Amino acid sequence: MATTISHTTSFDVEGIRKDFPILQRQVNGKPLVYFDNAATSQTPQVVIDAIVDYYSRYNANIHRGVHTLSQEATDAYEQARIKLQKHFNAAKAYEMILTSGTTHGINLVASGFSSLLKEGDEIIVSAMEHHSNIVPWQMLCEKTGAILRVIPMNEEGELVMSAYTALLSEKTRLVFCNHISNALGTVNPIEEIIEKAHDVGAAVLIDGAQACPHIKPDVQALDVDFYVASAHKMCGPTGVGVLYGKEKWLQELPPYQGGGEMIAEVTFEKTTYAGLPHKFEAGTPNICGGIAFGAAVDYLNGIGFDKIEAYENELLSYATKELLKIEGLRIYGTSGHKTSVISFNLEGIHPYDIGTIVDKLGIAVRTGHHCAQPVMDYYKIPGTVRASFAFYNTREEIDALVAAVKKAAQMLA
Repeated sequence: MATTISHTTSFDVEGIRKDFPILQRQVNGKPLVYFDNAATSQTPQVVIDAIVDYYSRYNANIHRGVHTLSQEATDAYEQARIKLQKHFNAAKAYEMILTSGTTHGINLVASGFSSLLKEGDEIIVSAMEHHSNIVPWQMLCEKTGAILRVIPMNEEGELVMSAYTALLSEKTRLVFCNHISNALGTVNPIEEIIEKAHDVGAAVLIDGAQACPHIKPDVQALDVDFYVASAHKMCGPTGVGVLYGKEKWLQELPPYQGGGEMIAEVTFEKTTYAGLPHKFEAGTPNICGGIAFGAAVDYLNGIGFDKIEAYENELLSYATKELLKIEGLRIYGTSGHKTSVISFNLEGIHPYDIGTIVDKLGIAVRTGHHCAQPVMDYYKIPGTVRASFAFYNTREEIDALVAAVKKAAQMLA
């Protein structure tokens, strides 16, 4: 599983927990244990303050106003874009398209390629994708006559890379893969996936929604064509995300939506489009969300992703060891390279029933197929209990989870 590191590692988790107001509350009379971080992370006070500050002091529309509030809002919003550019190491700030989230970014790219693909072209996805990285490509195939191919997975929850190599051909136009599986926690070999796709001239989109809370992607080092992420997985607000795209691709793709902001000139005879990034940002954006996204990125970088990754690996190792002591418990996703997600079931017990009981004890976990139904179909199960850990979680909370699962096992036996 994950690499075990010393529990004495220098990481002030108790100090960090004070940054998150929600961690002080109780649920069902018990201290909240929040292990649903793969669905959405919690929000530190500094990000909440950025939201309040925007609406309290300079709430105005951006890019179109000459008055002071509009200029202040525009400056803050564009500074957030620059923060994202630096965080992901994009070459240009205008390669960072602000979206409503990962799903929006994927659909933007899929829409653009609907005019570039032809019948018989092939696109490849992996077997462990979130539905948002499956359904848009199925829709694209229906529109264009392109053919969808799937990289299979194995029992450990890893992609079969030899099969991927065999799928690639001169017909391959696009490859889509998540950086980290939301259902299993597997860290996929995206460097190899990208390199092999480029060898046959295909473009690559990486879904980074689950990766970005844990690691800091370098889009130039990866040489990836598109990379998408969501703020709400990264201690930011809901309803905002980012699509990185190489400039050459963003110039080639047509606009996704028409409206204000994305135009250069409009007449009833002809409309010309604005340059990047505004070409893909029609209408009034989630201004406050974008600014708060920048504040969240600052917060995470202030802690340091090396420290976050090391501490979360420690939690993963500890939780794996303790959960496997429970009789009849099986973990799905046992790759040697994974992040702090554990999907498990108890033999003979439906995951929903376990989730319901542990909630009564103040512990939030996710149950179901996690918008990755093909993964569950592969294992021939209806779903799993998923416990996903963040850098503000503790070993003591893991102990509480283990005790709760044991109690559920006794009650449901």
